[in-house]
Amino acid sequence: MATIAFIGLGNMGGPMAANLAKAGHSVKAFDLSPQALEQAASQGCQIADSAQQAASGVDFVISMLPAGKHVEGLYVSGDQPLFDQLDSSTLVIDCSTIDADTARSVAAAGAEKGVGFIDAPVSGGVGGAQAGTLTFIVGGTDAQFQQAKPILECMGKNIFHAGDHGAGQIAKVCNNMLLGILMSGTCEALNMGVKNGLDPKVLSDIMKQSSGNNWALQVYNPFPGVMDGVPASRDYQGGFQVDLMFKDLGLAMDVSQKSAAATPMGSAARALFNLHKSAGNGGLDFSSLIKLYQDAD
Repeated sequence: MATIAFIGLGNMGGPMAANLAKAGHSVKAFDLSPQALEQAASQGCQIADSAQQAASGVDFVISMLPAGKHVEGLYVSGDQPLFDQLDSSTLVIDCSTIDADTARSVAAAGAEKGVGFIDAPVSGGVGGAQAGTLTFIVGGTDAQFQQAKPILECMGKNIFHAGDHGAGQIAKVCNNMLLGILMSGTCEALNMGVKNGLDPKVLSDIMKQSSGNNWALQVYNPFPGVMDGVPASRDYQGGFQVDLMFKDLGLAMDVSQKSAAATPMGSAARALFNLHKSAGNGGLDFSSLIKLYQDAD
């Protein structure tokens, strides 16, 4: 069993840390939220007073933070950067969704200090984090991937090695761009059907057995009352926020510009989520985008 620092105990990080403790690892947890720390303690984690204290004498550091600037600050440029204190045997696993350039630069800064760093963003949402069924998309060397894999398997069921440093982040934004496009199209189709007298559940069942079938229809239907246990059934509370989808689509647009990759549908999806966010819906689950269509009619 390993000793693991876990930094960032939000909707995703909290359940991930709990699953590591449940698997028998010694987890030293830190977050700026006292409530998050209290929850982590109730699930078997040791509570640290700072990220630096959490990362003292550990085999792994796992971080789940909001943006690249937070990751860079924690490890490289902050008042007490963790790379200055970590042992060369410690592997850093950053599960945040950030831009690939920052992931690469932080990995390079770690290498200069003799500390390994991999990007390992996740897919699967809060439900996947709680159930321990996340998908991890790793960017790093083969040796680092093999070192991290047993730890990641305590939190997920699909562990992919996408390539070298930054590749995990590229793959993640490709996936989330497609997710935003699929959800936008699903909302559009369901709204049009309902506006023409169709029952949303019947239409959903038809499309699930037809060529329009997709992940949103299967497990995350955006129309209220069609599917139990999804954000649409609880006023779009919980789940994956519009703000986060908009952030990820922004990361995708950055990648498209730097690589001259055409993304007209991704750009259109980002514009739709921007309109929805601008109307004050940033804190709702991203499937609430259907409200944008309903309000427009």
